[in-house]
Amino acid sequence: MASALRKFPFSLQILLGLVLGVALGFVARANDVSWLTSTLHTVGGLFVQLLKLAVPPLVFTAIVVSVVSLRGVTNAARLALKTLLWFGVTALIAVSVGIGLGLLTDPGRGVTLDLSGAAAPKRTGSWTDFLTGIVPTNPVGAFVEGNVLQIVFLALVVGAAALLVGEKAEPFVALNRALLEIVQKALWWVIRLAPLGTLGLIGNAVASYGWDLLAPLAKFTTAVYVGCAIVLFVVYPVVLLAAGRLNPLRFFAGAWPAIELAFVSRSSVGTMPVTQRAVERLGVPREYASFAVPFGATTKMDGCAAIYPALAAIFVAQVFGVHLSVTDYLLIAFVSVVGSAATAGLTGAIVMLTLTLSTLGLPLAGAGLLLAIDPILDMIRTATNVAGQALVPTVVAAREGTLDRTAYDAAGRRDPVGPDEAERPASDRLEPVPA
Repeated sequence: MASALRKFPFSLQILLGLVLGVALGFVARANDVSWLTSTLHTVGGLFVQLLKLAVPPLVFTAIVVSVVSLRGVTNAARLALKTLLWFGVTALIAVSVGIGLGLLTDPGRGVTLDLSGAAAPKRTGSWTDFLTGIVPTNPVGAFVEGNVLQIVFLALVVGAAALLVGEKAEPFVALNRALLEIVQKALWWVIRLAPLGTLGLIGNAVASYGWDLLAPLAKFTTAVYVGCAIVLFVVYPVVLLAAGRLNPLRFFAGAWPAIELAFVSRSSVGTMPVTQRAVERLGVPREYASFAVPFGATTKMDGCAAIYPALAAIFVAQVFGVHLSVTDYLLIAFVSVVGSAATAGLTGAIVMLTLTLSTLGLPLAGAGLLLAIDPILDMIRTATNVAGQALVPTVVAAREGTLDRTAYDAAGRRDPVGPDEAERPASDRLEPVPA
């Protein structure tokens, strides 16, 4: 039985989970089957909870190891700066798409909602909170609370210190490498459950929301999906062609397993092992990929931190009758490029949205209007995030001349990246499948 499941493509397992989840969700909603809705909610919730459980140790060890690994990378400082530059460039393009689409569609115009029930979400963000929240008051507390931004700060400091200490820090670095391997192995087991998690998450969304709740927000929901699709299938291919002289179809063939898992899991950090494996299979050197992918998984958020807050800010302004000036649109772009680390790779983008709204002086209660449909929006947002996290290292490596273009061109002819692929010997995993 197990061998039969291994031969069944992982992407098809997720697709079946998606289809079955939608079907069960409609059955539960149409017939008011409360136990089925509860079961779907539990299955989906457990999957996300397992992903979140791995986040603190995964982020810390991955970043420490990635920073130390820069010791063996030629021109490491230049690579890091170019990675940051391309993070900013693609984020700026993405937020421009969001603003342009918002001005074109007017997602909040004519929408009638009960504003009396709108309330500011419990988790809000401001520039003061963002800046002071980077440094933890208690390092243990950062891990206990799962504050990814603080964990990233600690990991960067510790990794940089270990890099400067040199040989004396090697036992500590070796310990982190071992812990990273252990956490990734455990996370692959969780990822193996993605088809079941997909069934539960999608099924619960359909059973809980249906189309009734989406109807008043249909224009906004469509705008978010269209905006993400434009970035995914127009902007990214243009960047690949213009900046890297790369075939976009090969990129999507190699990165698709990570994009697909991101869509159903709604977690950039939880998808990180799949993203890194996909990036390496696209021909990016492992030493550079081990730095760029963990860093991107916690800071590179074109969906959550660029497209979505831009459209959401325009939506909230229109619903509350607030006029936005050119300066306000420039502020949206600034917040999106500089403040994206506030999203920290976890499910949801509420902190980033409230940071944008507070910067513009818009009612934070406006974020409460969108909370109900946030899981539905978060799927496409996270898929866009992860695609961008795979894109930038690939483009930078291509421009630096370190990309293995033979491996890149063979990406679509290889076995798909998945839990089963991860457990085969490395020599077997990376060989192209004969055409």
